[in-house]
Amino acid sequence: MSSSAKSSTAKSSTAIPTLSERFRGYFPVVIDVETAGFIAGTDALLELAAVTVKMDENGLLHPDQTFHYHIEPFEGANLEPAALEFNGIDPHCALRGAIEESEAMKELCKGVRKAQKNADCQRSVIVAHNAAFDQGFVNAAIQRCNIKRTPFHPFVSFDTTSLAGLALGQTVLVKACRAAGIEFDQNEAHSALYDAQKTTELFCYMVNRYKALGGWPLEREC
Repeated sequence: MSSSAKSSTAKSSTAIPTLSERFRGYFPVVIDVETAGFIAGTDALLELAAVTVKMDENGLLHPDQTFHYHIEPFEGANLEPAALEFNGIDPHCALRGAIEESEAMKELCKGVRKAQKNADCQRSVIVAHNAAFDQGFVNAAIQRCNIKRTPFHPFVSFDTTSLAGLALGQTVLVKACRAAGIEFDQNEAHSALYDAQKTTELFCYMVNRYKALGGWPLEREC
């Protein structure tokens, strides 16, 4: 083997893994929302938190940047009393420090686009526990705010409910976290920020555990 071939082989075997390689060019963004109901098109989005992830030199995922917004109900939004009682949010409380939905969504999309670009990824994918719910509210808010340059894929998502059912035998967030050895304070639950942080820890645990068991990177034929 020539010296150049040996050098090339050495470089490929010691190459540092990148996030852009891990999920087919997708950039995972863990999201949790608190809402005033279950219908994304009519019920208010009241709180949103998003956490990005990064990959270290060993190919392991870790939580990275956090985005968090308390959001004013959009004009004409429905506010279901049962939903507000469940999450304990008073939409009209000035102490929430809520901002307009358009401001929150524009800041989120801008921050995610920048992080996505820095990771050399092509598109962001929403990661969430019961992902269809959170993705529906994010998509509805983006549409209401007329945001054209959304970083998020419109329908692809990673659902930690399904992943946890497979990997840990649990589908409820608190039970899945505890099965993974992740501390979970139920008194803090149903805060978008807390739930997003715990979902991120759970997602990283499952992806990293899969890698430790030999699941990634896959062997490729030359």
